[in-house]
Amino acid sequence: MNYDCRNKTITSKRLLLRLFQTSDASDVTKLCNNYNIYKNTLYLPYPYSIEDALSWIENHLDNFNNNRLYEFAITDKATGRLYGAIALSNNQKFNNGEIAYWIGEEFWGNGYATEAGVAIINFAFQEKQYHRVYARYFKSNSASGRVIQKMGMSQEGVLRDHVMKENKYEDLIYYGIINKLEK
Repeated sequence: MNYDCRNKTITSKRLLLRLFQTSDASDVTKLCNNYNIYKNTLYLPYPYSIEDALSWIENHLDNFNNNRLYEFAITDKATGRLYGAIALSNNQKFNNGEIAYWIGEEFWGNGYATEAGVAIINFAFQEKQYHRVYARYFKSNSASGRVIQKMGMSQEGVLRDHVMKENKYEDLIYYGIINKLEK
């Protein structure tokens, strides 16, 4: 993982994580206007419109600069193709943050979420000096659970029937990792 603070980018073996631009809104709309992504995310609307994409992208730079939330486009390092998004919240009071991500369905199964997740955990621990990073997923989305495990996180608990999605209660499974690099 290599972080460039001037350009606000993170590079990994295959990926470039960068801030979203307004010009990404069309690609974001195409990827997010997908029922299979909607059903596995907590807040993504469906159908997903260009207005949704533009309003979502609009505050990314301010959030980043004010250390509230770091939202990155997951892109191919060689071609620039957009695969998805990954975000890291910043709970300064408790020195931790939550990872959330989505990958366009056509790119599932290539390890992009795992690679981006490992890079963002390293960013959290090395650059932002977090003590802990966590993630959660719907019990019905076991693929996301495998991604989180591959990021190196351990299961910490289950919140039973914690949220409602499509008129059905869902368990949220929590995973976390502690910064072993702290002095």
